[in-house]
Parts: sequence; C-alpha cells; structure tokens
Amino acid sequence: MRKKIVAGNWKMNLDKAEAESLVDGVVKLSKDLPEGVELVFCPSFVHIPMVKEKISGIKNLALASQNCSKEVKGAFTGEISASMLKSYGVDYAVLGHSERREYFKETHEELAQKVDLALANDLKVIFCCGEVLEQRESNQQEIVVLEQLEESLFHLSAAQFANVVIAYEPVWAIGTGKTASSEQAQEIHAFIRQTLADKYGDEVAQNTTIQYGGSCKPSNAKELFANEDVDGGLIGGASLKAEDFVAIGKSY
Repeated sequence: MRKKIVAGNWKMNLDKAEAESLVDGVVKLSKDLPEGVELVFCPSFVHIPMVKEKISGIKNLALASQNCSKEVKGAFTGEISASMLKSYGVDYAVLGHSERREYFKETHEELAQKVDLALANDLKVIFCCGEVLEQRESNQQEIVVLEQLEESLFHLSAAQFANVVIAYEPVWAIGTGKTASSEQAQEIHAFIRQTLADKYGDEVAQNTTIQYGGSCKPSNAKELFANEDVDGGLIGGASLKAEDFVAIGKSY
C-alpha cells in the first residue's frame, strides 16, 4: 500500500511565534490521522530545528526542506547543503518547485544534481513537476511532465527511486484559486505512473507516492484524494492553518 503524504509548503511565510503556534496546533489536532497518512512540514530553513524538536518521535509527522544546494560544500554564500539538512534530522527535500524553476531559473541539470546529493545524504526527495497555463491550453502537459521526469530523475536506479515522491503541480492552479478537476488530476497522475512503469517496471510505479499540488484545500481534498492514482498533496496556503492542514490529511 502506497504511503499517503500530505506535505505543507510554508514558502516564505511565518515568523518564529507564528511558526511555533502552527506546529503546536498541528501536533495537537493530528493525533487521530488515518493509518498510512503522513503529514510533512516544509518550513523555511530557519524554522527547521524548532519543527524537528516539536515533532521528534511523533508517528506520522515528518520534516522537509524547501530546497537544497547542488553543491556539496564550499564558498556558496546563502546556500544550504544536503548534509547540513540531514544533520538536523530533515527527512525530505522538496526539489523542482515551480517557483524555484521560474524565479531562480533552476534547470533540469541542476535539479538532477540536487536530487543526487539529497539521496546520497539519505534525504528522500519530493520532486515537483507540472505545466503552466499556456502549455495546458495547448495540451502539452504530458510532454512537459515527461521531459521534467526524464531529464532530472530517470538517471536514477530503481533502488534509488524508492526514495522519490512525485508532486504533480499544475502551475496554473498554484495560488490562483483554480484547481485541476478531479478528472484532470487523475488523468495526469495515471500518465505519470504509467511513465514510471515504462521506465522502472510496475512494482516501482505502484509503490511510488504521487501527490497533487495546486490549490488543494479541505473543501476539495476528499474528491481529489479519491482518485486511484492521487496519493496526497503538496499544500501551499492551506498548510498555514493547522485546522485546514490536518483536515486535508484526514480526507482519506
């Protein structure tokens, strides 16, 4: 049975007091999560030690970074390495988010380097892929997603891929209030799973968690998660409210 993972990407939000309050709220509300569902906090780097301390030892709660460097170490001011993250007890690294691709011009090659370093340091990877509105309107979504997967992930072995989660994020639905329909979500998730099967075989494909990310909230999570190939969500704005984040996690 595939793990259902609901990851909350805080982006560049929350000061110290707000972050502490949010984590405390989630911890309190998440005691009766459905079996097999994991909630993952994706805070800004400065909050990582605090989050780790508060969730340490609690079943079904985990910690992710929003990024990591493509370099091992050295004179790269402002960067955070995969080994640093692991030393603080981080479980996952979110890589390839559409905002990193757009604003920081991250390339397929750079993301492949980040993936390799994350996995080499025993971090699991939440790898983001997805199309912008123009590509969706021209029915290019499968071509775009296939290229992103092939160029940044398909050099991995099947054993390495066991530590990869795919997060499909229709860029046109992030922070816009628009959401892919349940049918659209299932269609592209099924395509991704078949693509993995073609590359790595059915066992890898069936064991890979594929999340949906794009204006997922308590009001639509149940419908989205009911799809056979949707295994959770990469949540933005709704993850900043403890009640909403936990409610999404309980939508199974």
